[in-house]
Amino acid sequence: MNRRPHGSASEDRGPLVTTTEALPAEALVVEAPPVEAPGWRFFDTVVTGVRRIGPSTVRLTLGGPELATFGAAGDDQRIKFVIPQPGRDVGDLVAHGADWYPYYCSMADEVRPFVRTYTVRAARVDRAEIDVDVVLHGVDEGHAGPAATWAAGAVPGDRLVVLGPDRPGTGRMWGVEWAPPATAHTLLLAADETAVPAVSAILEGLAEVPGRRVVALLEVPEPGDEQVLDVPAGVTVRWLPRSGRVRGELLVPAVHAALCDLGIASAERSGEVVEDVDLDAGLLWEVPDPDATAGCYAWLAGEAGVVKQLRRHLVTDLGVPRNEVAFMGYWRVGVSG
Repeated sequence: MNRRPHGSASEDRGPLVTTTEALPAEALVVEAPPVEAPGWRFFDTVVTGVRRIGPSTVRLTLGGPELATFGAAGDDQRIKFVIPQPGRDVGDLVAHGADWYPYYCSMADEVRPFVRTYTVRAARVDRAEIDVDVVLHGVDEGHAGPAATWAAGAVPGDRLVVLGPDRPGTGRMWGVEWAPPATAHTLLLAADETAVPAVSAILEGLAEVPGRRVVALLEVPEPGDEQVLDVPAGVTVRWLPRSGRVRGELLVPAVHAALCDLGIASAERSGEVVEDVDLDAGLLWEVPDPDATAGCYAWLAGEAGVVKQLRRHLVTDLGVPRNEVAFMGYWRVGVSG
């Protein structure tokens, strides 16, 4: 269980050898070359588009020449917004490049920029632009965090520094956690509004696989927050508007029902007792080993308290093996984002 906070073509050389009879056993083992980690760098971007896609969410389109080298990975790729304190800029932090984090930690509170994590909803590197959907929690009530506050007031021409990978690839080093086993024939994704961009990008990037079942359960604040997604055949998307209900009130029972319907879990089966997670001490972030083999895979993300409840229910009450589920607390009620 892993945990987180965070050749060119050559000329024809003749027929391929397809027999292995004369080869020693050790010659049959081919090790893949190690994957070189991407460099994470700052990209200077400008807001080129702002669009409300629902009562609770704004879509920002960010552009700029530097994004032509952005390492788009797809799926649930995370990036970071770097938002300056009022009346300041982020030049000092950006100047430290790859060594930014120690300097960031050493900065005084009154000058330290706000660094917040978001998901790339879509990347068009050929046009040097990306889309990022931002949920406007607390904006109307006057207690939004710095990122939501900034996004709510963003207009074309505003500058934003973004931290992301500098070359294409995929996997955890690119900020991607979506890694279902190749053997998985049943996929379940469950999320609240903060993880809808990630689920949407994942679903729209799926290849059509005959016989595979994919179910996505998305709890959002209002009916108007539902979206039309371009998904392949075999994918079922169910929207769950809370309309004033408590967070998780719709999502938790929907996940239970879907797991049983898909054959991933059974109410008659019990599993291991999971250790408690102190949400005051850090992130709830548990993802399976990407090399695990399983016939089913569940990806759950959203408010940490709800994800914690789902974690206990799935693993302990329903007996779902932990190596078949990714649990990710994207945010926490009462903690500004």
